[in-house]
This record gives sequence, C-alpha cells and structure tokens, in this order.
Amino acid sequence: MSVIDWGDVPTWLGAVFAAGAAGAAVWTLASQRRQISEQQQFIAEQTAFMAEQRQNLVLERAELEAALEERRREQAGQVRFEVSTYALRDDIDDEGNYVESEEYHLHAHVRNESREPLHEVTVRLGEVDMPEAWEFKDITPRYGPTMMRVGEDLVPPLLIAAETNITFRAGPFRGELADRPVLLFTDNDGLRWQLDEHGDLSRVAQP
Repeated sequence: MSVIDWGDVPTWLGAVFAAGAAGAAVWTLASQRRQISEQQQFIAEQTAFMAEQRQNLVLERAELEAALEERRREQAGQVRFEVSTYALRDDIDDEGNYVESEEYHLHAHVRNESREPLHEVTVRLGEVDMPEAWEFKDITPRYGPTMMRVGEDLVPPLLIAAETNITFRAGPFRGELADRPVLLFTDNDGLRWQLDEHGDLSRVAQP
C-alpha cells in the first residue's frame, strides 16, 4: 500500500495550476492574434471598399460636371464669329488708275444660330469695344449673294435675338492691328463667354 506524501501536494497542485495557466495564456494569445488578424483583414477590406467608393464618387462627379459643362456650352457653341476688313474707299494713283485704299474698316460678324437670345453682346478690340453695329440679312439677287443692311444703327452692348446676324464695325485703320477682336456675350442662362475668330470659346469670370 502506497503512502501519499502530502507534503508534495502543494508542489503538485502548483505545477498543475502553472501548466493550466500557461496553456490558458497560450490559448488567449492565439485567440488575440486571430482576432487581430481578423480585424486587420476587416480594416483592409473596409479601406479597399471605401477607396473604391471614393473613386466611384470622383468618376460620377466628373461625369456630372462634364454633362453640366456640355449643357452650359450648348447655346454658346451655336454662336459664330468672323472678322473681315472693308476698304474705306478707292484711291486714284498718279496715272489715274483706281487702287485699293490703305484705310479700312474692321467688320466683326456675329451669327446667333441658337434658338435663344444673347445678352450684353460686345466686340472687344484691345481695351475698348467696337462702337457701331448693324443688323444684316442675307439676300440672293440675280447676280449672286450679297449683304443688305437692315434697320437703324445699333449701340453696343446688344441683345441679339435668336437666329439673327449682327455686324460690328470700327475704323478706319491703317496697317496691322496690335489686337484682334474678340466677342463677349452672356447666354440665356446668365453665363458670360468669350469667342475669338478662330472659334476658341472660353468662360469669362463675372464680378
């Protein structure tokens, strides 16, 4: 019959308790690592999702802004602007021959091909506006097309009705001009635009 050495019981219990505590610590540590890993994976997935959502919002906003700008340009894009010169008069040289005068007027032709009016229309030449304007209509007489002046002289800035042609005039000038004319107008939505003779259209900041 074996005899229990009760003096070793506390040592044995301590060893069992220490082993259990160590096992619990290992399990807790493994559990914490698993939770941390799961949290990191969740955070990574959420971060990727949020980045994708932000990218989608950026793309949607860009599409909306492009559509809005296209709508804003719809009327302005239907305005035509051309520049020409017109000899003031013919001169006679020493031999009695007619020669073209060195003096000329500058004509700036504005065609509103849209179905809405243009507001505050001016043609800027350097720092000043071209001072005269007329309404013109196309006619086709027997000997070919020409232009016919209609109505009274107009004083800019003008309200130009839909499908209307207006010609601005300035001069007389001699030689090359330091500045080329640009058209300024406000569309029917209240946006201000600038258009040059090459067809370059741009928005103008309003005060």
